[in-house]
Parts: sequence; C-alpha cells; structure tokens
Amino acid sequence: MLVLYIIVAVLALVLLLAAIAPKNYNVSRSIEIKRPKNVVFEYLKSLKNQDKWSPWGKRDPNMHQEFTGTDGQVGAISYWKGNKEVGEGEQEITKIVEGKRIETELRFLKPFKSTSDAYIETVEVGSDRTKVIWGFSGKNVFPMSIMMLFMSMDKAVGKDFEEGLASLKEILESN
Repeated sequence: MLVLYIIVAVLALVLLLAAIAPKNYNVSRSIEIKRPKNVVFEYLKSLKNQDKWSPWGKRDPNMHQEFTGTDGQVGAISYWKGNKEVGEGEQEITKIVEGKRIETELRFLKPFKSTSDAYIETVEVGSDRTKVIWGFSGKNVFPMSIMMLFMSMDKAVGKDFEEGLASLKEILESN
C-alpha cells in the first residue's frame, strides 16, 4: 500500500510541475552596427553569411553542411551535422519582409528534437547605423517543460547570441 501512495505522490508532483512549468520561451539580443540598413539586411539574408558569424559554427570547424534552395530567399535551407556541442538540424527561411525582418524555422534533430522560430530584424537608427535584433522563440513541451523550471533558456543561449552579434558587428564594420 505504501508503494501505491508513493507512486500517486510522484505522479501528482509531476502533474503539478507540468502545470506550473513555462510553456514558451523567447530569447533575443541586439547590437548597433555602423553600416547602412540596406547593407546590413542584404548580408543577413544569406544563410551562408549567417554561418560566418554564428557562434555555433566556431564550435565545430569540421561540421558537415549542405545548402538547398536559393540562398537569401524563402525556402532556402541550411543543414548541419556536427559534434555533440552543435548537434544536427536545419534552418529554413520561411519569410522575408524586405529591408526589415528575416524569419526562419530551426529544426533541431540531435541531441534533442525540437522546433523553434527564429528571426533577425533591422532598424535604422541613423543614415549609417543599424540596430540588429536576433531572437528565437518556441514551446516547451513535456517533459522538457519541467526542466525549464530549473534552467533558463535566456541564460542557456543569450551569451551565444551576444557572441554571434559581436562577430557580425566585427565583420560588417571591417568591410
């Protein structure tokens, strides 16, 4: 009988944690770049260019990559398969609001299957200055949602976004 009470208590705890766990996440960072908005936006549209400043590409220089579709256009896909730190997945351009926003779907295959929506926005802050906002959002599904009670997606990837944006700034401002 004691075993039954323990099982019921554990199940009740899991259900309670699942009920109070965050259902969504949203992480974003921004940086100002000393380049005109049209120059920055054109550079950002390219998935191949994104790989040049991505913090994850630096973590596995031997990562296998494939590109399909027309780079910089809706439907273009960047596939990667790398070490344990970068995993396996693909990114597809799903929408482009010319001069303003690029939306992509990130499909992670390994180490965990998940899908996130990512975006990059550009905002003119002067004739030669552009604010770039890079972010992503998604849903925390059970049982991962319970893990999010004990970890922060913002803390997990926020520094990566900052590193990537700093690399982007360095690349664009040195040209």
